[in-house]
Formats: sequence, C-alpha cells, structure tokens
Amino acid sequence: MQIEIKSGEIKAIFLDIGGVLLTNGWDYNSRVLGAKHFGLDQSEMETRHDSIFNTYEIGKVTLDEYLELVVFHQKRSFTPKEFKAFMFERSQALDGHIEFFKELKHKHQLKVIAVSNEGRELNEHRIRKFKLDELFDAYVSSCYVHLHKPSKEMLWMASDLAHVPPENALYVDDSGLLADLARMLGFHSMQFQGLDHARTFMKTCTFYQPTQKK
Repeated sequence: MQIEIKSGEIKAIFLDIGGVLLTNGWDYNSRVLGAKHFGLDQSEMETRHDSIFNTYEIGKVTLDEYLELVVFHQKRSFTPKEFKAFMFERSQALDGHIEFFKELKHKHQLKVIAVSNEGRELNEHRIRKFKLDELFDAYVSSCYVHLHKPSKEMLWMASDLAHVPPENALYVDDSGLLADLARMLGFHSMQFQGLDHARTFMKTCTFYQPTQKK
C-alpha cells in the first residue's frame, strides 16, 4: 500500500524557535541587560559579539571560546559559569506557544522539524529545559548543520529529513524576510505574529488526511 499526499496538503511544519516558541536566546536586549548586570562596556561587548557570534551559532567555536573573546579577554569579578547562567536564564517560554504547536502536531499527525539559528550550548539548554523533544522530530539547527539562516539549504535539509516536498510543508518564522524566502522556494509560509494570528492562519490551511492508494 502506498500513502498518497495531494499537492498543497500540509504534512510537515518547519518551525523557528526564538520568537515563535521561546524568547530569543541571546539577543540585543539580553546583551544590554547582561552588560548592565555585570558592569561591562556595552559598546565594546557588542563590537566583539558582532565579530564572532555567527561563528558560534554555526558551531565553529564553543560557548566558552565565545565568552573568552567577548567577555573574559580581561580579568573580571565574576566567573564564566555565572555569566552562562545569566545567558541561559534569558530563555523563557512564550505563553501557550509550545502547547499550541503540540496540539496542531497531534491533531493532524504532522512531522515537526526545528529550523533555527542556535548556538550548541544554548540550543541544548533550551531543548532540555522546555522539553522540545516532545514537539520536534528533528533539528536543523545552525550549530549542527554549520549553516546559518537565511541559507536556503537549511530548508532543503528539513524537507529531506521529513521526506516531504516543499509544497507539502509549512515554514513558520517571526522574520518576514525568512518567511518570504521559504515562500519563494515553494514552501507554504507564515510569518508568526502571535497565537491569534496563527490560529486564524491554520484555519486556511489544508492538512494531510491519511488515505491509502492501492
């Protein structure tokens, strides 16, 4: 027996994490708070951060190496462990968002793949803390695949992992540019703008219903 998926039916969802399920892991606002909390020169930290953070997110340096270059290039009154704890605490679940996508997954028997720019240690902390393995079937995270969005190869990887072509996959991202890129590549696409908008959007989608073809 062969399973038939009709053109346009959604069988998989590819989700960004920061801004869709959780707060961003280590964004500008978090760095401003970090500089204030630890008494750092914000301008200097930001300059150093900009030079190395993408390299960290694609898995080419560790979090310890990132911090050595950005924060601990001079003697500090606090430890790397204390600074990392502060970084990890910036990650918070967006109220009801993970539950919404879990319900959608189970209702429509969807494959769900993470497609996100995440540094390894931050990514793994977020997966553990928020039990993201209960939602995701696989992770196309920048730190694992050594690519960085807007690389279109990350969407192709997600499509391959799900074994679902673009026309049968929905990409969700809070970035309008990245949502537009997915649409250009033939994916269904939604810029995430909150749960109310997502609920309304999902009602316009045609989700795959299992049928058997002889």
